[in-house]
Order: sequence, then structure tokens, then C-alpha cells
Amino acid sequence: MSRFFSEKYSNLEAYTPGEQPKDMQYTKLNTNESPFPPSQKALEYAAEAAKRLQLYCDPDCTALTKEFAKLYGIGTDEVLFTNGSDDALNFAFMAFCDREHPAAFPDITYGFYPVFADLNHVPYEEIPLRDDFTICVDDYCGINKTIFIANPNAPTGIALSLADIERIVQSNPDNVVIVDEAYVDFGADSAVGLIKKYDNLLVTQTFSKSRSLAGGRLGMAIGSAPLIRDLNTIKYSTNPYNINTMTQAAGTGTILDDDYSKKNCAAIAENRGYLTAELEKLGFVHTPSTANFVFAKHPHYDGEALYLELKKRGVLIRHFTKERIKDYNRITVGTKEQLDILLNNIKELLEETA
Repeated sequence: MSRFFSEKYSNLEAYTPGEQPKDMQYTKLNTNESPFPPSQKALEYAAEAAKRLQLYCDPDCTALTKEFAKLYGIGTDEVLFTNGSDDALNFAFMAFCDREHPAAFPDITYGFYPVFADLNHVPYEEIPLRDDFTICVDDYCGINKTIFIANPNAPTGIALSLADIERIVQSNPDNVVIVDEAYVDFGADSAVGLIKKYDNLLVTQTFSKSRSLAGGRLGMAIGSAPLIRDLNTIKYSTNPYNINTMTQAAGTGTILDDDYSKKNCAAIAENRGYLTAELEKLGFVHTPSTANFVFAKHPHYDGEALYLELKKRGVLIRHFTKERIKDYNRITVGTKEQLDILLNNIKELLEETA
């Protein structure tokens, strides 16, 4: 840090994104990107929008908001687009958390939650998952805190039922419950349908995973009109032009080609089943994932060692050093060809250590 860096951030530990090495060609299964390219319509819309880059982008994302609201059956005042869903989550910490409204989230979940809490000087509680990495719903009922739940959770891939989500929302009527649905399109149930029933529910989603726009940086928050107005106040107090023209156009094209995204999600879910079955044959155990990744460990192979050995062979997966999960690795579900490269390398490593 420089000598000018503010003391208020002296203890801040920044989020560590998945590595993006450029030293060689990798089979990249570490950052939960889609293995499929963006929709052709998304690319065409973005290319057309590039002709207007001399102008500021639309701060209201008018065309994008209209098409998204139509697709989801919500009002245009019930959704806010952001620069990736991380932006929406940060806005939520800023808008709905303070010393009187501390945050709460699982001890094993998306690593940005504690970072956002520290960044915004929000006190928080990390609630332990059960030994099987599931969330105990009772731990979140009536706790009078601003709750953040990734559903499906990351990095475990385990999802709560819609009934469980509703119970948490219903039992905390005076606090906002944020349900982070970055991975919801691969087999879990979305809570978007509950926003008209509960004014304290905010759902965040992203175009990065199921809609093949990770590089476009497009996310959204969905909730009651008053909650969205609150987030808009934060947005217009930081960066009104937070979604560039090409990303807005690509997002609109993606929504208009929704069948393409659904087809890709179905293929990823099928490949997830293939991957888990093959890993089981090799002796791995894994959590019941409904996301586009698998969280697995081998009883006789150290998690970090497996990650490092695969990296040497040009295959990237994600390893976490937190004590409770250090034996596990998170593996993005790619194409069947990518998965076969992974599996063949794992087989060779296991044979070498047998």
C-alpha cells in the first residue's frame, strides 16, 4: 500500500478472482464460465451498438429492461441492471446494511460477501453450514439481520427449496433478504416469483453463467419497486453509466434468443451428470450440485495437490484454502470434450500414485 492509502481500508482483504493465466493453453474449468459462445443475436446487437460508442450509454437501460421485464412477467420498475451481479450485491450492502442492520451469510459461500461487508464497514455474522455443507434454515429465521444467501450456494452447488427461501424471507419482515441466484438456471428454483408477495426480498442474477456473457459484465437485481428505487439511489450516486452500450445491446439480444440459453443450460446439466458419474467411478465424493460446477474430493488425493498437478498438465480447476473445504476442488462443467481431458488426466494421476 502507498502511504496515502486510507486507514479505514488498512485491514481490507480483497476478493481473489479465479486465475486467468496466459502462460500456456489451458482446459479452463476454474471460473464457472459457460463453455458455449454468446447468442448470435447478442453478437449482432452488440456489433450494431458499437457504431454509437461516441455517445453515452442509456443510464436507464430502457430497451434491455423492457425485454427482461416482459420475459419474467415483472414491472420495469422491479428490476435494475448492474455491472455484473457483484455490483448489485455491493449496492445491497450499501443500501440495506449498517450497524443497526448487520449482515448474515454462511461461513462457506461466495467469497465477496465478507469483502463487501468490510468495504462498507458493515458488521456481519458468518453462520456455519452443517457438516454436509447444507444450510440450516432455522439458523436464519427471525434473526433480524440483512441476509445474503447464494442459491445454489457457491462453491458447494447445493440449493435450498423455494419453501425454505420463503420461510427465511417471511420470518425476517423488517430486514431485506438477498437471494443470489448466479447459478439458478442449471436446475434450482428461482425466487423471482416471490417478489410481488414479499417487499423485503431482493433477487440478484447474472448473464455471466447461463447466458454466456461473463466478459460483458451484466447482472441485475429484482425486487419490489421501493427496493429497486433504493438501489437506483446508490447507482446514481456512484456511476449512472454503469452498463456500456454494447453490453446493453448484447443483453437485449440474449433475452430475445432465450431458447439458445435454455438449450445450453440443458447441455451443461447433462454434462454435469456425466462428470459426477465418472468422478464417482474414480473414487471421488461430491456434493449434490444444481449449479454449473461440481464440488468434489478424493479420499486418497490431497485437494491442493490435485489442483497443482492438473495445472501442470494444462487443466485448471479451482481450489480453496479454507480449512473446512481444503480437501475439495470446484470443477466447472464444460463441454464433454473438456471434461474428458480432465478425467483422463485425473486417471493418469491416480494411476501414478496407486
